[in-house]
Amino acid sequence: MDELRKAAQTALTNCLRVKKGEIVLVITDEPLRKIGYIFWEAAKGLGAEAMLTEIIPRGSHGEEPPLPLAKFMKEVDVLIIPTSMSLSHTDARRQASQAGVRCVTLPGIREETIRRALNADYEKIALRSRKVAQILSEGKEAEVITPAGTQIVMSLEGRRGHADTGLVFNPGDFSNLPAGEGYIAPLEGTAEGKIVIDGAIADTGVMDETIELTVKGGYVEEIKGGKWAKYLRELVEPHGRPGRNIAELGVGTNDKAKLIGNVLEDEKVMGTVHVALGDNASMGGKVSVASHLDAILLRPSLKIDGRTIMEGGKLLV
Repeated sequence: MDELRKAAQTALTNCLRVKKGEIVLVITDEPLRKIGYIFWEAAKGLGAEAMLTEIIPRGSHGEEPPLPLAKFMKEVDVLIIPTSMSLSHTDARRQASQAGVRCVTLPGIREETIRRALNADYEKIALRSRKVAQILSEGKEAEVITPAGTQIVMSLEGRRGHADTGLVFNPGDFSNLPAGEGYIAPLEGTAEGKIVIDGAIADTGVMDETIELTVKGGYVEEIKGGKWAKYLRELVEPHGRPGRNIAELGVGTNDKAKLIGNVLEDEKVMGTVHVALGDNASMGGKVSVASHLDAILLRPSLKIDGRTIMEGGKLLV
């Protein structure tokens, strides 16, 4: 437990620069109650006016928190959100960021991730992530190919790349913890090809079989495979066509992150690419839906306007 507290305090000091007297709100739920309490104790130990609230677990990633809490989220200095279902892609989080609140979300975070990946060198990760984000911003077309069979192209025109740096120093800054990716919302309606998920998606853990997605006109039209394909269909069907939108192209940049079957950490693994389905309103897209599912692709090759950014899982930036 002491090791966890130390890692949490390091994250609040190095990544959030929590100061004495700041109002810090930790939002958690029953599955992550222990971790929520650790972060509350760390904030209290730094002299913050620390508060802890527990919500009922949401039904899906991206489902809104209770309205009174959403209003209160805009009134604090710092938000720390370790919950089992992600609040990253919610209007409540977006509005809190717009109000100037510094915020980190840690959806589904495991104790091993806190110990390992929250102690990374985030200055180096930030530099790497910003370089990737700049390349994505300047690009017009992306192509991803993997040994498992992924071959997909998508337009990036008019979209801005973002860097998930873990450095949340300024009003309105937002990041995951652990951090480490450059990402962008592809232009809706442009993605074409096939995605073969061989890493992880949602709560599959490290996958023992693949899922094949057929993508036409920017949306997943068919999901093929065994048990995990059935599981994914069950996740996306309640959200209709918006839940099948190709929402994000992301590149992992955290050299301490490992593929463990927990998407929060998996999508940050250096040498991976992830493609998300569903909501992209948080990253400059036009689709708002209560679902955002990141699919991790292993040993990918990524080209932006024909320039190779990653080859066989080796980041060349």
